[in-house]
Amino acid sequence: MNLSLAALDPIAIQLGGISIRWYGVIIASAVVVALLIALREATKRNVDKEILVDLLIWAIPIAIISARIYYVLFEWSYYKDHLNEIVKIWNGGIAIHGALIGSVITAIIFSRIKKVSFWQLADIIAPSLIIAQAIGRWGNFMNQEAHGGPTTRAFLESLHLPDFIVNQMYIDGIYYQPTFLYESIWNVIGFIVLLILRRTRILRGELFLSYVIWYSVGRFFIEGMRTDSLMLTDTLRMAQFISIVLVAVSVAMIAYFRVKRDRPYYLEDKYGFAKKK
Repeated sequence: MNLSLAALDPIAIQLGGISIRWYGVIIASAVVVALLIALREATKRNVDKEILVDLLIWAIPIAIISARIYYVLFEWSYYKDHLNEIVKIWNGGIAIHGALIGSVITAIIFSRIKKVSFWQLADIIAPSLIIAQAIGRWGNFMNQEAHGGPTTRAFLESLHLPDFIVNQMYIDGIYYQPTFLYESIWNVIGFIVLLILRRTRILRGELFLSYVIWYSVGRFFIEGMRTDSLMLTDTLRMAQFISIVLVAVSVAMIAYFRVKRDRPYYLEDKYGFAKKK
């Protein structure tokens, strides 16, 4: 990657021949914040935190691996000739949808083995997921990736952005839209919305599905601004297609829950993990 002179150094710490990149530091920080928030909510719900920790021990590394696999598969035309770069996740190149697929599959299998409710687990973790994504986007910022199309410095300054963001958006002589920032802000707002929703009379599973809807709606529009999208076809971005599917499925599931009404409300989950629904 060619960085402009005004760009921030993507290397956080240099220890001899070992480079610790800001991308990795930020992703690790996002995981820690997400874990602390989830554990706090588990305590409030009188839920066994060890079960949650056990899940995250499996889900986090699997999510990272599946996010990388997802990205590599859609960029196989490049990676098939650069196999040694597949493991270089610190250079960027992970897909959130891949992480979600991996973590959800892990949570479903885990909940079946432990005989606990997948939906209860998902509800507790949902706010953590979206705030982790909000933080993680700043890793893309440090790598000067996940940006939008060309723009002008005047436009960026009209957004009242600090100079370090404006300068970081100057790549190879061109200013670009800070789509990483748009998505990060959208996710922070979503985090607040989820915190509010979980104080209302929502049914078990609806908090997680609300997270999926909120994130997917924002991702659909922001993805349309990006220049580095994984493409399903020549004109259709994969993330946009997945977002449409996820919104449709989530809305249908919430409607089903409301019609059937055979599950407890989120605020009724006070006595540990239920073994149904």
